[in-house]
Amino acid sequence: MLLAERLAADEAVFAGWSAIPDPMTIEALAGTAFDTVLLDMQHGGHSEESILRCLAPAIAAGKPGIVRIPVGRFDMASRALDYGAEAVIAPMINSVEDAEAFAASMKYPPMGERSWGVSIVAARDGQSDNLKRLKTANAETLSFAMIETRRAYEALDGILAVEGIDAVFIGPSDLSIAWTNGAAVNPKLPDMSDAIADIVRKARAAGKHVGIYLVNMADAGPLSEMGIKLFGFGAEAKFMSVGADALLGEAKASLG
Repeated sequence: MLLAERLAADEAVFAGWSAIPDPMTIEALAGTAFDTVLLDMQHGGHSEESILRCLAPAIAAGKPGIVRIPVGRFDMASRALDYGAEAVIAPMINSVEDAEAFAASMKYPPMGERSWGVSIVAARDGQSDNLKRLKTANAETLSFAMIETRRAYEALDGILAVEGIDAVFIGPSDLSIAWTNGAAVNPKLPDMSDAIADIVRKARAAGKHVGIYLVNMADAGPLSEMGIKLFGFGAEAKFMSVGADALLGEAKASLG
């Protein structure tokens, strides 16, 4: 099932975050229980080349690929879609103008200005009907605008009104830095909770999806009830650490 369909059905979707630009690592990550794989170019090690190569094993495993592009790299948004990504997260969307530029790169006319170049994605997803792809692509590929600054929060109503912005993604660590004027990094900052609730309420009222970077796994339930449905967490180093601790703990406990 497409990511867009799962979110439209109000399902909770869990994305395995990837910072390691290696196709075999993505093949292993895509083989886990995560619903999607999220390749991070902003703070992770992924590059344009690794996005091209690492989306392939995710798609082959039936896991929708999500790409977080670097700040302002809207050209990469189009390329990620051409490589087979089903969603793109754009960081630091701080104004209506930022949102419009992002949306333009994500959507075909008349909604946007995305150009046509589907040979790679067509080879990967097996869809050979170009007219069908053209007619369905705008609805099937999702644009997530990150809301992570005071400027973005203040411009939220305008950002949500931009045609072609399908969703927002909350970056709680960056938002906490902005909220404290650079005094703290605290994704659980109590003073920020009302703002996050406000972002979710406004986005859902506008018919937009909401995602967040999940810091505490036990928060998934309450956040889902609030209206957030896409959860990203990780990345691979954390998965390795948690898995190693659990397995070694079991082994060492058996030693008595």
